[in-house]
Amino acid sequence: MTEKEKMLNGKPYKSFGEELFKERQYAKDLIFEFNSLHPSKIEKRNEIIKKLFGSTRDDFFIEPPFRCDYGYNISIGENFYTNYNCTILDCAKVTIGDNVMFAPNVSLFTAGHPIHFEPRNEGIEYAFPITIGNNVWLGGGVIVNPGITIGDNVVIGSGSVITKDIPSNSIAVGNPCKVISKITDEDKQYYFKNFKIE
Repeated sequence: MTEKEKMLNGKPYKSFGEELFKERQYAKDLIFEFNSLHPSKIEKRNEIIKKLFGSTRDDFFIEPPFRCDYGYNISIGENFYTNYNCTILDCAKVTIGDNVMFAPNVSLFTAGHPIHFEPRNEGIEYAFPITIGNNVWLGGGVIVNPGITIGDNVVIGSGSVITKDIPSNSIAVGNPCKVISKITDEDKQYYFKNFKIE
């Protein structure tokens, strides 16, 4: 099994072999071009993302700067939006549903390292997939750790660190992130706290 195959199958692997290093460098070149474009060059930016990502839909908007490891492990649904400074360490699959929004400084980390220093010092890594459902909003500075699934219709509060799966129709906040309430039809009439949509 190659190091890439180990990486994609949740096995311990070493990331600085020739194959994975070249793939990261290729992604960095595309990301450098993406982040360096004039703000008005939206179509060109989208072309780069379509070349970089595993799959996209027609409608998405990614504010530069953006960072990722490989790109080909990222799949985004329809009407995806991420604000500035999104980082996706996509050593494993990252699957994002339809109508998903990221506030600034959101980070998705599929990659991790052993707790004990000896295998960590030998360059051992691991990666587990992240899955985000439909109609999800991640607040500013949210961190999603390896192996996490976030259900549909979820709101994650700013600054949260997600260490466990989040069920659908939930509001979750904190470090570690915990569900604090369910989202119901009653919530449709409010836009912020007790402020009603007229």
